[in-house]
Amino acid sequence: MAYNLLKGKKGIVFGALNEQSIAWKVAQRCHEEGAEIVLSNSPLALRMGELNKLAEECNAPVIGADVTSNEDLENLFAKTKEHFGGGVDFILHSIGMSINVRKSIPYYENNYEFTHKGFDISALSLHRVLAMAMKHDMINEWGSVVALTYIAAQRVFPDYNDMADNKTVLESIARNFGYFYGTKKKVRINTVSQSPTRTTAGSGVKGFEGFISYAEKMSPLGNADADQCADYCVTLFSDLTKMVTMQNLFHDGGFSFTGVTQAVIEQMEK
Repeated sequence: MAYNLLKGKKGIVFGALNEQSIAWKVAQRCHEEGAEIVLSNSPLALRMGELNKLAEECNAPVIGADVTSNEDLENLFAKTKEHFGGGVDFILHSIGMSINVRKSIPYYENNYEFTHKGFDISALSLHRVLAMAMKHDMINEWGSVVALTYIAAQRVFPDYNDMADNKTVLESIARNFGYFYGTKKKVRINTVSQSPTRTTAGSGVKGFEGFISYAEKMSPLGNADADQCADYCVTLFSDLTKMVTMQNLFHDGGFSFTGVTQAVIEQMEK
């Protein structure tokens, strides 16, 4: 059901790869709620993914950008301004990658070249997106930025590896930039800490199915799925949450504040 929550708004969605992607679901929901969007991902992801299918569904242009490149982001913003005839009202940052995870290199043996690359893509990219947006006056007054994160930023999940460090920094960047962009132009910036979700990126984490099963048992409401996350992001892009900023918002069925559940106790006693 649509409520026209984003009618008249314009935005950029980073990170949609295929129908499993949370960013894909967010783009669909933003379109359903009346927004006009631009889709962006890395040149490699554009070759690997199915973004043209989503672009056709949402009547959205696809503008490739390497988020580790200032020049690519400036080109993206220039073309987006040309397309919309002005700035945007919201941005979704759904970007993350760890070569250490892909290559099953344990945390205590991380390859630092891989660590730096993953940090640049997964965390520093948010700083770069926001810095370039501020420089080029890309986000309209009272705009909203949401970046997706995971509770491994606060707790140890051994196989989440250096992505945990990346998410910790991502959340810090959101808080700090939330202050500066808020005082400058009333732009709000938040992170959404989502339940473990079956996406292409998530499936690369060792033992991911175990993550999902455990979180399901540890969450009073169960795991939040990608469609529910998209719904939540839409509310954060809407005018209903204009005074929410600099927050890490848990969207996880209660997992983050639950010590233990009967389902977990019963599983341990088997």
